[in-house]
Amino acid sequence: MPRKAKPIMFFWVYVLESIKDGDTYTGYTENLNRRLEEHKRGYNFSTKFRRPFKTIYLEASLNQEYAKQRECYLKSTAGRRYLAQRLRRYRSS
Repeated sequence: MPRKAKPIMFFWVYVLESIKDGDTYTGYTENLNRRLEEHKRGYNFSTKFRRPFKTIYLEASLNQEYAKQRECYLKSTAGRRYLAQRLRRYRSS
């Protein structure tokens, strides 16, 4: 009897940009839709007063540890430089 395929679970690293002040917020989650809704409704203290947001960058990973490490990297100076380079065209438009 064939086994059922195990559903693929992604771990998301995301960057939000505040429409209010232009600052960014970087985070990671297992459930992207739920987490973005939490930011939208102001459930997160770090982003509550900077709403509304738009999602400007996403990365998906199959490994939770890698996603956590990636989040930490994107919050570092080198990671911010990397994002600035990746989002250069976005920022210029």
